[in-house]
Amino acid sequence: MSCTREQGGVAPSPSQRLIAATLRGTLKSLLSPAFQARAPVALQRRWLATVARATLPARGVPRHQTRFAGVPVEVVGEGPAATLLYLHGGGYVAGSPATHRAITTRLARALDATVMVVDYRLAPEHPSPAALDDVVAVYRALLDHGHRPERMAVAGDSAGGGLSLAFLQHVRDGGELPPPAAGVLLSPWLDLTLTQTPRRVPGEAMLSHDWLAFAANAYAGERRQRPEVSPLAGDLNGLPPLLIQCGGDEILGPDSERLATALEQADTEARYQLFADRWHVFQMHGGVLADADRALAHITDFLGARFQAGQREPRP
Repeated sequence: MSCTREQGGVAPSPSQRLIAATLRGTLKSLLSPAFQARAPVALQRRWLATVARATLPARGVPRHQTRFAGVPVEVVGEGPAATLLYLHGGGYVAGSPATHRAITTRLARALDATVMVVDYRLAPEHPSPAALDDVVAVYRALLDHGHRPERMAVAGDSAGGGLSLAFLQHVRDGGELPPPAAGVLLSPWLDLTLTQTPRRVPGEAMLSHDWLAFAANAYAGERRQRPEVSPLAGDLNGLPPLLIQCGGDEILGPDSERLATALEQADTEARYQLFADRWHVFQMHGGVLADADRALAHITDFLGARFQAGQREPRP
């Protein structure tokens, strides 16, 4: 198998160019101050939560909080068609289910699915492997509650994208749990060593190399090269089909490029979609930015096809 590369977006209209410029400027002025290495973690978390309120969740999608295996989870949607395990971004030090509802509510509605957003423990209070342990515990509990793995997928953005890949590698290597049908990685952070992460990217709207170094240290300390922390260093063979999406103007872009290149030599089916002139996790702007809506539609089509294939395959 190989990794198929695609251009995810299309040439924007004049109105979309204006919208994109406004969104980029807003992120630089409002969100980038939250991602500063010198800012206290508590302030980073509050700031991100406040700015996230400006995004637009899909209307009419129910949600409630519960626990699986003792781990807090926000259940988004009530669709019976599938179950999506979603892992939010925030550099392992910030973020929550509440900050990513613009994505999770839209996926729940488009897929007619129930989205389980894991409120995993954050660093520095809870360094690695706390986050991965929480995700595995929730997945195991979902299976115990009768959720069928062929009708399940995992998705995540930024740190949550890296955590999603680490989770899939963990499930494969453990041999105890059946894997989900697919994985979706949005602007994933895959290499916490930062050895191939550029110091600056002209179009980057929110992240900085210094903040990434702070977050990596908080989460993994001096052991950032471990595959469970930097899954790009792990074995990429034998994983469920993957969809990777990345913007062309982000500091973590090389992580997605390197993953796509490595997957060309692996036996894992993968698609890599690059959206030119788009920033980190631009999918958060669904309902406003056309490329965000296109990206979410691609995710819906990709997962829908995998769920249908799982429905056709005989169960062992």
